[in-house]
Amino acid sequence: MTKNNFRKKILFLAFAFVFLTNFVYAANLNVERTDARDVLIKGINEPAVFDLKVTNLDGGDNFQFYNLLGFSMSPKGTVQISQGETKDVEMMIYPREDMDFKGLYTFEYFIQGSNGDKQLERETVRIMELKDAFEIGSGDVSPETSSINIYISNSANFKFEDAKVEFSSPFFEVNKEVSLNPYEKKEFAVELKKDDFQKLTAGFYTLNAKINYKGVEASEEGVIKFVEGNKISATENDYGFVINTRTIEKKNEGNILATAETTVRKNIISRLFTTFNPEPDSVSRQGASVYYSWKKELKPGEALNVSARTNWLFPLMVILFIIAIVILAKQYARTNLVLRKRVSFVNAKGGEFALKVSIVAAAKNHIERVNVVDRLPSLVKLYEKFGGERPVRINESARRIEWDLGNMEKGEKRILSYIIYSKVGVMGKFSLPEATAIYEKDGDVKETASNRAFFVAEQRKKDLED
Repeated sequence: MTKNNFRKKILFLAFAFVFLTNFVYAANLNVERTDARDVLIKGINEPAVFDLKVTNLDGGDNFQFYNLLGFSMSPKGTVQISQGETKDVEMMIYPREDMDFKGLYTFEYFIQGSNGDKQLERETVRIMELKDAFEIGSGDVSPETSSINIYISNSANFKFEDAKVEFSSPFFEVNKEVSLNPYEKKEFAVELKKDDFQKLTAGFYTLNAKINYKGVEASEEGVIKFVEGNKISATENDYGFVINTRTIEKKNEGNILATAETTVRKNIISRLFTTFNPEPDSVSRQGASVYYSWKKELKPGEALNVSARTNWLFPLMVILFIIAIVILAKQYARTNLVLRKRVSFVNAKGGEFALKVSIVAAAKNHIERVNVVDRLPSLVKLYEKFGGERPVRINESARRIEWDLGNMEKGEKRILSYIIYSKVGVMGKFSLPEATAIYEKDGDVKETASNRAFFVAEQRKKDLED
């Protein structure tokens, strides 16, 4: 048999099969599809639905819908259609668990009357994975963005009820429960926190969605564009008076590399008492001002922190010390009579505790009617012999000793001394009161006092004074 004869025979058999099939399945029904949800999701037992208008062109009968491909379908029972009647029929086709096919699938089914006459019909369904039914995406993000719109789109002719979706990205994480009609798209506004993405650089980032629908899970990815933004923020604090601290922070709040520069100005005095952390990159002087500069390239979210600490405590102490010396010097210069008191240990023959008290009166100017008064501490007695000037009055009950020195010329000194003793030993610090002097200067009565003298019993034979 030649090849051409073989082809002719195959075409003849095919034509005969089609002719006989059409003859056996005589067309007594007119089937028109008005609507369809023609998608089967693998793993989800939800049917494809076809809305049909079936017109009976022959005698009234009960019709049954079935297929020979192993698919469950409805209606389950029979549908009664009278002669010439048109009836709306909702036909459902359920997926097969053992079917691995994905894509467009032509489904053949039969409509058979009670007399055995049947008619072959076809519908096409789309079999797909759950993840292929969705598309996700979002708007752009910038360093100034406080919220972003994300969306999920149903790309299938299928209705989803209460699908759970977990969105995650470097910018946010959020959970949603959505219901989507066929080809419907829903958007959501998500609030953003600056801290969540302040260290990210500009570019494209993945938006992940984990979808759970009736126990079946799927993952889908989208893209978030993080647009470029260049922003350096500055924060400055200044606190303290004696110890002044100034802090400066320059922070990269953009999403690209940025250079931060900081400059601190000090005068030629304050710079001597200022320390920096970190050390400046450069120092320049312009007149009486000194400029300290820092420069650093910052990554997104990174900061340049500079601290300048000026300690005025030391110069302030020096200034106060100088002021005190000046005040004392002026006060000393205005003093006409200076009294100095000192005490020393004396070896007594009887072993008593004895001290020699000396008062030096020095006149800086001419003064008149000089009267010096000293007071005896308690628990001691006065020795009757005196060295130098003798007192004019001794009041033992009041424990006072007085000397009248009369007039004194400028530069004149008088030494007054006496001895006190006690039969009771003294330990520790022994303190003596101040001596006072009253005198006249240019007709005015004035008064001056000496220092307070003390003696430490353990340190004998050593003169101690304030």
